[in-house]
Amino acid sequence: MDTLKAELRDKKVRALRREGYITGNLFGREIDGSILVKMTEKDVYEILRNNEKGSRITLDVEGKKYDVLIKEIDYGLYAKQIMDIEFQALVSDEMVHSTAEIVLLNKEMVTQGVLEEITEEISYKALPANLVDKVVIDAGKLRVGDTIRVKDLEISKNPKISVITNPDTVIVSVVVSKIAAENSDKDEDKETE
Repeated sequence: MDTLKAELRDKKVRALRREGYITGNLFGREIDGSILVKMTEKDVYEILRNNEKGSRITLDVEGKKYDVLIKEIDYGLYAKQIMDIEFQALVSDEMVHSTAEIVLLNKEMVTQGVLEEITEEISYKALPANLVDKVVIDAGKLRVGDTIRVKDLEISKNPKISVITNPDTVIVSVVVSKIAAENSDKDEDKETE
């Protein structure tokens, strides 16, 4: 598990950001209130190369280690500028609400029709030991008319995970391309003449 080093905040948020820090907030059932932290931009961007919202990491706050879930990442006006991160301290016997990112593989292999990505993440609850940060779908074998819903995914079939997203929610579907549909209409018009 990746570790992110943090320090307790000692200044106001604006001053910390000017100095190159990203602020954070650590909360959890066994933490009284919350712990306000700061992390270097370099450390945050390094940890986010392999982790994202919903990932489980170790947060090292001045030597005290916490098993945490990256609960939220707040971005500034520029999409890649991280302003603040919220961390939830995990407790082994407490169900945690989280999200799993949908990752589609082999999209380029869908040659007939258009691949429509409808849902980007799935909301669920699980104990820390059962957390999932990604759900991978191989789109390479999908054909026109195929649809994958939340209930079709392994995460929905796992008895240790309680999926919150509606089971009938469409994740991805393959539809006839507009160009193919127009060509088909033109062919039908020629046949009726």
